[in-house]
Amino acid sequence: MRQYQICTNCVMDTSDSHISFDENGVCDHCRGFKEHVEPNWHPNAAGEQMFAKVVEKIKEDGKSRDFDCILGMSGGLDSSFLLHKAVKDFGLRPLVFHVDGGWNTDIAVSNIQALVDGLGLDLYTEVINWNEMRDFQLAFFKAGVPHIDIPQDHAFVATLYNFADKHNIKYILNGGNIATECVRNPLEWLYYGTDMRQLNDIRRQFGSVPMRTYPFSSVLRHKVYLRYIRKVEVVKPLDWMPYTKELARNTLSDLYGWKPYPQKHFESRFTRFYEGYWLPERFGYDTRRVQFSSLILTGQMRREEAIEALQHPAYDPETIDHEFDYIARKLGITSEELRGYFTMPKKSYADYKNQRWMFTLGAKVLQAIGAEKAVKR
Repeated sequence: MRQYQICTNCVMDTSDSHISFDENGVCDHCRGFKEHVEPNWHPNAAGEQMFAKVVEKIKEDGKSRDFDCILGMSGGLDSSFLLHKAVKDFGLRPLVFHVDGGWNTDIAVSNIQALVDGLGLDLYTEVINWNEMRDFQLAFFKAGVPHIDIPQDHAFVATLYNFADKHNIKYILNGGNIATECVRNPLEWLYYGTDMRQLNDIRRQFGSVPMRTYPFSSVLRHKVYLRYIRKVEVVKPLDWMPYTKELARNTLSDLYGWKPYPQKHFESRFTRFYEGYWLPERFGYDTRRVQFSSLILTGQMRREEAIEALQHPAYDPETIDHEFDYIARKLGITSEELRGYFTMPKKSYADYKNQRWMFTLGAKVLQAIGAEKAVKR
């Protein structure tokens, strides 16, 4: 068994089994950031000037349309701050689009409403068929893999792309950003959510209902067909301006009464259970290591502060049994059945049919042409 080691610069460790360290104990995540990401990142006045040209193009292309872009709104920090900037600072007219997968927390609902009310916008919500979502999520539990949040993530991405394509909206504003996400979750923790070969294999083996309305979109469809044939472009404005977690929290709280979550992605109750409890306790994968390491690399958190925070679980031990019961009840199974999935033999994406070779090849091509900065591995 490999000896435990933690990076001397961030908090990634050997729970990422493919991590490598140099002679100074610095991990490949940190080295990749310095080599590939930082030189191509412009969160400053120069970046804002470059992005201003993109904004003008979006406005020009959207002149005759009801909306000049679409923005997927989860209620989380990044998408909420992006909506504020898009309307107040860029003067854009986004269609605010929310996908309800059945797991919104009360805080998320309140935050979304506060933003759309404060900005005088309308909210378009697409609700995923719960019976199909539930069955798809159970199929992932039965598969024994770590990436059981894929049914939610895939629905969010596919619905947004499908809507943009159907209504001929050419720009998708995306809250993804380097400042808080420059370290990527390792593949063995969170596998690609748009690998249709894997999704279909798990559905075939463990699904029980026909997916008549659940939205699907393969990576080739939205990365190639929609991007280069239909000319639907994803824009990530937060990479072109000064952006920090503290700045976003303070701005949103002061202007809209927006309420923070205990952890990134906790606007979904399922994701809160999954990332806070299931993933670290069943597999030993704590996504806070990825999040904190991103903040350390971008100067927003001290390493000592991150190590101290990681000493405590991301879930509340006092209420986890109640949360277990809630998740089971919502999925229509008993708590004992859910606990059975927790203790079953562990599987990985590699135990099911997949197209990893295609994603690896595509990522290398995108990095070579400068379209992708941080590569997932």
